[in-house]
Amino acid sequence: GLLHRGIWNPELVPVKHISDSLPQAVAQHLRWIMQKDLLGQDVFLIGPPGPLRRSIAMQYLELTKREVEYVALSRDTTETDLKQRREIRSGTAFYIDQCAVRAATQGRVLVLEGLEKAERNVLPVLNNLLENREMQLEDGRFLMSSERYDKLLQEHTKEELDTWKIVRVSEDFRVIALGLPVPKYKGNPLDPPLRSRFQARDIYYLPFKDQLELLYTAGPNIAAERVSQLLSLATTLCSQESSTLGLPDFPVDNLLPALHVLNVFPMLSSQQLVQRLYPYTSILGKDGRTAVEGVLSRFELFDARRQPAPSAVLSVSTTKDAGGHANVTLGIADKEVTFQVPSGTNEPRPPNSSSNFINTPSHSQLIAEMMQSHMVKDMCLIGAKGCGKSVIAREFAEILGYSIEPVMLYQDMTARDLLQQRYTLPNGDTSWRPSPLVTAAIEGKLLLLDGIHRVNLGTLAVLSRLLHDRELDLYDGSRLLRWDRYQTLKEEQQLSDQQLQERSIFPIHPSFRVLALAEPPVVGANTSATNSKGQQWLGPELLTMFLYHTVTPLSKAEEMGLIDGLTPNVPKEAAEQLLHLTHSLRKTNDPTAQSLASSLSTRQLLRICRRLSQYPEESIARAVNKACLSRFLPSLARSSLEKSLSNSSIVDTADPAEHTRDYSCEFQSPDGVLTIGSVSAPVYNPSEKMKIPDVLFYDNPQHMMVMEDMLKDFLLGEHLLLVGNQGVGKNKIVDRFLHLLNRPREYLQLHRDTTVQTLTLQPSVRDGIITYEDSPLVKAVKMGHILVIDEADKAPTNVTCILKTLVESGEMILADGRRIISARGRPNTILMHPDFRMLVLANRPGFPFLGNDFFGALGDIFSCHAVDNPKPQAELAMLKQYGPDVPDATLQKLVAAFGELRSMADQGTITYPYSTREVVNIVKHLQKFPEEGLANVVRNVFDFDSYNKDMREVLIEALHKHGIPIGAKPNAVKLAKELPLPEVKMTGYWTINQGGNARRKLLCPTETHPIDIKGPVFLRVQGYPCNRQESRALSFSEEKAHWQIPMNEVNIICDVTTKDEEQEQNTLYVATCNPVSLYSMKEQGDTIHCIELYDVFPRTISGVWQPFVTVAPLGNPLDGQVVLHEEQSSVNRYIVLYNSIFIVSMQGGHKMCRDFAHKNWLLFYKENGNQVEVLDVLEGRVHSISLPINLKSVFLVAEDRWLLLESETNKKFLLTKPMHMTAEDSGVCQLHSISDDPVSSGHGTTEVSVPQMLSSDQLPNENLSAALDQKIVSPNRILADTGSFAQLIVGFPDLMSPNEVYSFKRPADLSTMKSGESGAHMFLRGGLRTSTPKQHNCVSLLSANQVVRALPPNKVPLKDVYPKDVTPPLTAAYLEVTDLNSKKVKYIPVPRSMSVSPYTNWLAKVSETDVLIAGLSSGGVVTVDMGGYIRLWETGLDTLQRSLMEWRNMIGSEDGRPLQITIQRDSGMDVTAPKHGKVDPVNAPHVGGNQWAGGTGGRDTAGLGGKGGPYRLDAGHKVYQVSQAEKDAVPEEVRRAAREMAEKAFKERLKEIDMSEYDGETYERFSNAVKRQVQSLRIILDSLQAKGKERQWLKNQALGELDDAKIIDGLTGEKAIYKRRGELDPELGSPQQKPKRLRVLADVSGSMYRFNGVDGRLERSMEAVCMVMEALENYEHKFKYDIVGHSGDGFDIELVRADKVPKNNKQRLKVLRNMHAHSQFCMSGDYTLEGTEASIKELAREEADEHFVVVLSDANLERYGIRPERFARVLTSDPQVNAFAIFIGSLGDQAERLQKTLPAGRSFVAMDTKQIPQILQQIFTSTMLSNA
Repeated sequence: GLLHRGIWNPELVPVKHISDSLPQAVAQHLRWIMQKDLLGQDVFLIGPPGPLRRSIAMQYLELTKREVEYVALSRDTTETDLKQRREIRSGTAFYIDQCAVRAATQGRVLVLEGLEKAERNVLPVLNNLLENREMQLEDGRFLMSSERYDKLLQEHTKEELDTWKIVRVSEDFRVIALGLPVPKYKGNPLDPPLRSRFQARDIYYLPFKDQLELLYTAGPNIAAERVSQLLSLATTLCSQESSTLGLPDFPVDNLLPALHVLNVFPMLSSQQLVQRLYPYTSILGKDGRTAVEGVLSRFELFDARRQPAPSAVLSVSTTKDAGGHANVTLGIADKEVTFQVPSGTNEPRPPNSSSNFINTPSHSQLIAEMMQSHMVKDMCLIGAKGCGKSVIAREFAEILGYSIEPVMLYQDMTARDLLQQRYTLPNGDTSWRPSPLVTAAIEGKLLLLDGIHRVNLGTLAVLSRLLHDRELDLYDGSRLLRWDRYQTLKEEQQLSDQQLQERSIFPIHPSFRVLALAEPPVVGANTSATNSKGQQWLGPELLTMFLYHTVTPLSKAEEMGLIDGLTPNVPKEAAEQLLHLTHSLRKTNDPTAQSLASSLSTRQLLRICRRLSQYPEESIARAVNKACLSRFLPSLARSSLEKSLSNSSIVDTADPAEHTRDYSCEFQSPDGVLTIGSVSAPVYNPSEKMKIPDVLFYDNPQHMMVMEDMLKDFLLGEHLLLVGNQGVGKNKIVDRFLHLLNRPREYLQLHRDTTVQTLTLQPSVRDGIITYEDSPLVKAVKMGHILVIDEADKAPTNVTCILKTLVESGEMILADGRRIISARGRPNTILMHPDFRMLVLANRPGFPFLGNDFFGALGDIFSCHAVDNPKPQAELAMLKQYGPDVPDATLQKLVAAFGELRSMADQGTITYPYSTREVVNIVKHLQKFPEEGLANVVRNVFDFDSYNKDMREVLIEALHKHGIPIGAKPNAVKLAKELPLPEVKMTGYWTINQGGNARRKLLCPTETHPIDIKGPVFLRVQGYPCNRQESRALSFSEEKAHWQIPMNEVNIICDVTTKDEEQEQNTLYVATCNPVSLYSMKEQGDTIHCIELYDVFPRTISGVWQPFVTVAPLGNPLDGQVVLHEEQSSVNRYIVLYNSIFIVSMQGGHKMCRDFAHKNWLLFYKENGNQVEVLDVLEGRVHSISLPINLKSVFLVAEDRWLLLESETNKKFLLTKPMHMTAEDSGVCQLHSISDDPVSSGHGTTEVSVPQMLSSDQLPNENLSAALDQKIVSPNRILADTGSFAQLIVGFPDLMSPNEVYSFKRPADLSTMKSGESGAHMFLRGGLRTSTPKQHNCVSLLSANQVVRALPPNKVPLKDVYPKDVTPPLTAAYLEVTDLNSKKVKYIPVPRSMSVSPYTNWLAKVSETDVLIAGLSSGGVVTVDMGGYIRLWETGLDTLQRSLMEWRNMIGSEDGRPLQITIQRDSGMDVTAPKHGKVDPVNAPHVGGNQWAGGTGGRDTAGLGGKGGPYRLDAGHKVYQVSQAEKDAVPEEVRRAAREMAEKAFKERLKEIDMSEYDGETYERFSNAVKRQVQSLRIILDSLQAKGKERQWLKNQALGELDDAKIIDGLTGEKAIYKRRGELDPELGSPQQKPKRLRVLADVSGSMYRFNGVDGRLERSMEAVCMVMEALENYEHKFKYDIVGHSGDGFDIELVRADKVPKNNKQRLKVLRNMHAHSQFCMSGDYTLEGTEASIKELAREEADEHFVVVLSDANLERYGIRPERFARVLTSDPQVNAFAIFIGSLGDQAERLQKTLPAGRSFVAMDTKQIPQILQQIFTSTMLSNA
């Protein structure tokens, strides 16, 4: 044994640690420690987590009656905690010895627990003390080992040694260190020098039989066999084998308490018990679970089905003795069991009596189970966020009469924050303030640790002694002891409470309990510790601390009951749908759906229902979209959500009122009510007026809608979260909102360095005393202001988490010990004002903001609103208010261009989301400096991107598309050359004969019959996006805009026509045949509607019948409806309404005259027939008029006068008819013949002209006068025929006197010109044109006084148009514009069409040129070429001039004049009267001086830049200038040199990788196609990498920024009180980050090669492969990828191996060549399924951070009899592997059908194969961001 000197401090000796029966193993350990103690050696007890090691140490110390100094090391321990700490007493700093020094001088035993937790640089402080028992202290003393001290004492006196400050280390001083073996567990490994100073002893769990003995005594009521089974299970799960499986150790020590529970409840199933000790379903992945269940069934513990669980707490009553216990009765099956549990100090409340806790069966069962555990140990509740953990905890506490002490844990919480914090007393002394945790322990409350999954393990370890032994040592030296130990101590030492408190020893209240809340661990997450979301927090150490209960998600019925109970009047059906959706999302194992489900937690559902019960008419879809913030989800997740919504039959009813309803906000002053939209709220009457924001805000409907929505939630008492891109007006909306409500606001801007302290209080030191300034948050809480938190996503989420308790329970503890509470209560509190609200603003999560995902962490506490850029109309209205003088056209262009850029940002083509803020800035600039061009001003925004080539191209393309001429020169005007018209000559008379001669006046009988209508047939109208390009981007020409119709190459364009609507918007209709379709679009619109009519028109066998369709749009009241007329066939007219068609039968072969279609009547005639039929669409009748002549053609010159041509003779007749033909008055039509007499000229008669076009209305008088050069007012018509540019018939058709004909003759008649075209044209045409074409392509624009016709190039005098040395461009046709005002004719070239139909001879019958034209009411024409390309042309002179002005203004008047800089100087001399000054005879430059004229910068005299002079006078001196032109012109040879350099470098590079130039070009073809996607993918990869490298705060530094938490330590004079940013080393023991693993499975089957011609699918998949190879180059450490092909030959054709990725273009080309060759020569067959399955299995076996499989395939699975369901199963077969399918090209709608059956967000259809790279990019970004 050992003899020790008398005990000084008996209270420091451990008591009641020795158990009654000492197991053999423990005795051996104690003996070993004693041996070491005798040797004077320090020991290290090493072993698995749990209280055993500590208890052995304490037992030894109790046996030998040694005093103990205990310190729990954590990662926050510093050397001051071990050696000496300074405290200030009455203005002076003293050193106070800490545990190590106290133990050394007093001869105590120092117990260090958790060596693996301490940071590396802390423990070496002890090295010398351990080895030589020496230590130098801060206060100058020196600790010296007892032997040396005693030697010195022989030579010197004690006084001398004291003056030398030498202190003796007691020979009884020992160190017992307790630690975990580190490679196996997490933590820092032991420092070798430190390790060598300890003697180690492995303290493993007790041997099986010792343990069994213990358990038998604990559970006498339990069958022995069952106990041994439980122990066997525990031992198995602690074995070496189980840890190689990755299973955490089983907490063996907790078997004891568990058996106490079993002892009271023998009927409890063992499996449930095991679940509480070892919640394997939550912490393990699938393999782990099966392993554990295997062990369970092996030991026959798999018995959950047989045993009933406790169902509910029946009653609670306090016991008679004052021990703070309660009797609880549980109902189990049909029995009732009563037992004692600790209870709080308040009166227990009977269960189920709370109004805001709705009891559901699963929750009451949970509370009953918690009662059982509560009997023996602390608990932890695990449940997803928003599932009601806090509510259950509160209910549990109230049932037992506990007061709750909530402590919100956050990530960088330190041990000090948990236990004690420093503060200063009013006199400046430093002191320690106990934390809520400590007060709760002393007062016996229920401590709620909210969020233990967030805190670092090293910090939580401080609590392990509190949880296991109920003991705690604090920083100021006070100790908390377990109640019974405290009592024993009191009795043994005969001390009173008073005396013990003076020695700072306090009892822990017997009913104190800890209840921890945590979110479920991420299963299988092995990502590194920096990734706090994916951390597996529940490790072996934490398992020993608590018993675990999982809060299971509610079943549907229970959740319904809950919703009913809490929001009684919610619409039933709505709630049903909501729940259906939520539960279907929760059930899937798709990670995207899971993440969506997490944002629809029970809490969020309740919020939606509260809102619905208030506003029942709202749509659920909107509520769900709002809750999930679907606007900002990655596109995959968004599509998955949409799919789920439609599966749950929740449709978004966009109420039509939304767009039309006027959102206004009204303000009724007398009673102060604010109304936004349909919601009203009383206006607040604040005390602090100056804090109310006032902001310039222009109302626009969209923002008003957001504000109405916000107001609804605000009135429901919610705190709001607004999420949006930058610059969409979040701040404006919030300020405006508060302004309207008249609420004062406090503003808090967060940033990367925000800490919890700065959010709540600002510490500052005044006169040596620390005072705390309230932060805006605290002020807002006190005063009831609104707290606006801006940029919430910039702060670390662990900081913003503390807002949760504030919002949730209205409680929060401040750094100075005060707390915010919501109801009155204890002292030192701040009462939360009832009006306090938080409005949080955050940018949207994800790329490119890379903030922290505030929404993910805290989204479900707030009511979320997505703020978006205003819709185009709203934005336009708003910009008009910012720039009232900016022309509308400019604003529209801006809005359109930015709209396009934003949608590109949403798709991920560009990374920066351009917002309203940018547009507003542009408009403000234009408003102030109107003469500056738009093209220059937009550079203010886009110059940021001017160095990124790809980005620049995308932007310029988008801006040009909307006609913002960025980069155009003001002189780039390319208008067609004008040629003079010949003189106008009067060429003859038309006389209408109407004498009495009856032969000349013929009557024509008419008869009327109703039409027979079949129908309606319903049609599908498809909308296609119209990719409208403005043509005047880089140069100005007549062409305004162009776009392509989405037609097939076999379609043939037959007809184009226009109809002008009221708002200046023409509608264009284009008809095509083969197959027959109708396209319609607005002139400015962005969609093309297409109706396919091939079902209605009879099927045709090519060549037998070639349909030819013309279109006539009808007018009011049938707006938007058209008549289609098919000329060739024998039967039908079709009337197309919006989506249905009626068939009207007539006899065939007619032609249609549609000039008066807008009056809803049409005229049909047959060539060589003698009947005219008039179809009246509204009345549904046909009037047939029989004629005495055979017709050649009919021209409607007015509604009641028609010009007819006789077929053989070309004689003209005028038919007049009564205006309104009704049935009774079958009016008679009269036919008058017209004699056409030429002006007599010596050449006999000229040939009678055949009109090609005759206008149906007259020229305005001023146009007529201008054309004839004489002032004239008269009816007139304009006529065009082959021989003249135009003819005017004055007086026709209304005057009966002879009408004069004036004509502009052509030099040569068009009909005589030969059509023989040369060369290539010939080949396309397939022979000469034979018959006359059906469309004359001639229109008259009456308002512009022009005739426009389309001519083939051979009928155009090209020699006059183009100079000799210029070859004319290849054109489809020329537009001949004859302008009668300026007497000029010009020829505008129409570009060649991109593609031409193979049916050339059919084309020839349609038109003699490749284009069809129609007039526009706005003074222009529209042309459609045979390739379906539509172009809008502006021909009218006035409109052209106006447009040119606008265009020049947009470019800006860089008129080349030198810029001058003038400085206004105040020269101090007074301005006398202005004068011209003397003129200097030699004109030398004069600067200043007040007398010379023509000076620069003078005063009073005329000159430049003067002050007060009468006028500017420039005598020709250079003032200061920079020539724009000089800057722009880079000398040509420099340019050439640069070009040559680039080419040379290209060739060199090819030579280096010995690639031929041809190969180089081939590869470039693929690589260029995906350049942009590669670029944007790399940008995203880079930013992810950057985000991973973000630096962390390193605390306890000797230099850096002052750490607020250490401000007191700074007062006392400590050094390490700074923090700085640095790279955080990954935590030891956290696994290495592995690369992500990607496999691309490319389809190289024969069908890819075969159908490549149809849709280019093979080339596209080659491009996709090329993109993957290029984008991932140099990221091998982040992505390991390989590419495998599948085809009929098999499914593992290696293209790229993961360990040999291609490094340069040659190797990459080789891969592409292999793909191509393989698909050319392989067998047919399809192995898509097998390939996918094999790849998924193979990848799952590899170690990686994440696994992706991307399958590129064509969708013809059906051909090989593969069911889509099977494919769907394969794709989701392994939850670890994210598999995606991209279907390329498909025949018909195979792919779309397939996609419907596949899981949402996992399959894509790339019909336009350009989308593949885009889709791949989406897949990468959404999954990479999901865990970035």
